Amino acid sequence: MKVVVIGDGGSIGIDTVAGVEEHGNEAELVSASSGVDILTGEGLSEAFENCSVVVDLSGPPSLDDGVLTEDCGLAIDEEAVTQTLCRSTANLLSAAAAAGVSHYVALSVVGVDRLRESGYFRALYAKEGLIRQSRMPYSIIRATQLFESAADIAEAATEDWIIWVAPVQIRPVSSAEVATLVAHTASSRPLFGVREIAGPDELRLDTFIRTALTGIGDHRRLFTDDRSPYFGARIRRHDLLPGADACIAPTHYGDQRDSRPVPGSRDHRN
Repeated sequence: MKVVVIGDGGSIGIDTVAGVEEHGNEAELVSASSGVDILTGEGLSEAFENCSVVVDLSGPPSLDDGVLTEDCGLAIDEEAVTQTLCRSTANLLSAAAAAGVSHYVALSVVGVDRLRESGYFRALYAKEGLIRQSRMPYSIIRATQLFESAADIAEAATEDWIIWVAPVQIRPVSSAEVATLVAHTASSRPLFGVREIAGPDELRLDTFIRTALTGIGDHRRLFTDDRSPYFGARIRRHDLLPGADACIAPTHYGDQRDSRPVPGSRDHRN
């Protein structure tokens, strides 16, 4: 069985390919660098030739989806991001259907159903809607904040060299364990629904960011404020936590943090 992974060459994509191959399947990582443009659809028909499963890793919040400003942090044009993400998803679904793909696996974010009316979550929820409404058998994996995402979250929340975050609870997870679940899902029957994955430890977002940045010698001031947005969305205390039936990955944040340096901003993408 051939599985095509849509990513940009980052850690989750590479680990997903490795995981799919461990299940005994053929896997190929496809990105802009390989001549495929999901926004225009260029190269998709060739990439999906003889493909049975598509893994779509596009979508989780990124600094590339907004403009970093000194006075208000990450500024997101919700309408533009929604249109872009929906257009890319529609192209992927159309090409997958034309190629006879039998399973569409997409990576999303825990909390998107609760935050679907604002910020980047509006775009991501619209994407999920397109997948559900298609006739494609599908599985959606929603992940909590990645261990490796702390620096990007900090950049998005920085105003005048101060990091402002809401005092909300999170359960961060290793990107490698997200990739393992995605690969397993791609090698299994479609869920026709959503599965969540989270880490074993619950902590506050500000604690997560402060710990990560201290580990790389970044000593910017960090303050908590209930009004601070998360990638354009106003969030409540438990909006980013998974449901009771989520898959709980075994690696603790402290274990991974102690085993290797926390990456800087923009170094770990899908």
